[in-house]
Parts: sequence; structure tokens; C-alpha cells
Amino acid sequence: MTHRALPSLTALRAFEATARLRSAKLAAGELSVTPTAISHQIRALEEQLGTPLFVRSVRQLRPTPQGKQLFDDLQ
Repeated sequence: MTHRALPSLTALRAFEATARLRSAKLAAGELSVTPTAISHQIRALEEQLGTPLFVRSVRQLRPTPQGKQLFDDLQ
């Protein structure tokens, strides 16, 4: 049986806030961290899960289908 590490709670919080607000800047304000910290947490989560969680555009982050599923699971 292979054990898989669970994602960090910090990364999941960063992801949830970003998915709900569609903005790393707004999520950072809500969580009292920098947008860069949010970005690092999300990238680490994407690497751990092996899938992109957001489609990144200039002023908005939209969840991918995998990101939408994770967001729904966290709700």
C-alpha cells in the first residue's frame, strides 16, 4: 500500500480563498499574506496533486475542471 501525503492545510486554505474570490490578491488580503505567498502555495499544491488547478489570465484565476472539483470537495 502506497501512502500519499495529504496537502497542507495552508495550501488548501490558499486554494479555497483564491478559487472563491478568483484572485490571488483578494485571497492574500483575506488571509493576511502576500499574493506571492498565495501563488507559492497554489503552485506547490498543483505540483503535489500533479494537475493545474487554475487557468491564469491577466486579472483573474479561473478553476480548471480539477480545481472546480477540489473546490466543491472542500465546500
